[in-house]
Amino acid sequence: MKSTIPDTGVPIAPPATNGGDREAASLHGEILLRLRDYVVEGHIPDGGRVPERQLCEMFGISRTPLREALKVLAAEGLIELLPNRGARIRQLSQRDLEELFDVMAGLESLAGRLACEAITDEEITAIEQLHYEMYGHYLHRDMHGYFQANQRIHESIVAAARNETLKTAYANFAGRIRRVRYSANFARKRQRWAEAMREHEAILDALRRRAASELSDILFQHLRNKRTAAIEHLAEPEQDAPAAP
Repeated sequence: MKSTIPDTGVPIAPPATNGGDREAASLHGEILLRLRDYVVEGHIPDGGRVPERQLCEMFGISRTPLREALKVLAAEGLIELLPNRGARIRQLSQRDLEELFDVMAGLESLAGRLACEAITDEEITAIEQLHYEMYGHYLHRDMHGYFQANQRIHESIVAAARNETLKTAYANFAGRIRRVRYSANFARKRQRWAEAMREHEAILDALRRRAASELSDILFQHLRNKRTAAIEHLAEPEQDAPAAP
């Protein structure tokens, strides 16, 4: 299947966030989403302390809701809580990355195989829509929008597997590598972002055909390629890394 994915696009501003009145629980969810994005997109360096006062001012909130959100991110594996000393970004070694991505590759590979047995036409249509949304973000070099759609595609395939044990395990490990999975798209040596888009074309094609073994293999290799890009990006000089959108 010949790919139509180009290597470059035209920069645009990130999409505006939705407004509207929110209940307290919704407000907590909004704070959590914004804080998670801020951490995942690399605004605080690996191993760096979380600047609570600065974040409170940025989000217009008090320390209490911020710390509640930090507890969630700690449970997800993105940060570490330090007794009486705040929090810092969890730093993963190369060995950590290799092990985590291999586990994720196995989980997504199994999810793809099971999803082909149970997925509905409506679910495939929804994933197709997410794919084209993601493609649009890719063309406009909007990494924030691209990554959000990308994660929803992977989560949708896992959900379509109809296996709650798999879904729970996936959510546990996905949180721990979410930050590095985002930054791996910036790996300079291999044009990883374009490569990932082409892989997603193959993922969608196999899913449409419900080709279980093929999709399983594609997803496993997709995560292996992401692992290689993540390790390459980890080794790149910090000053050469592109700024997060």
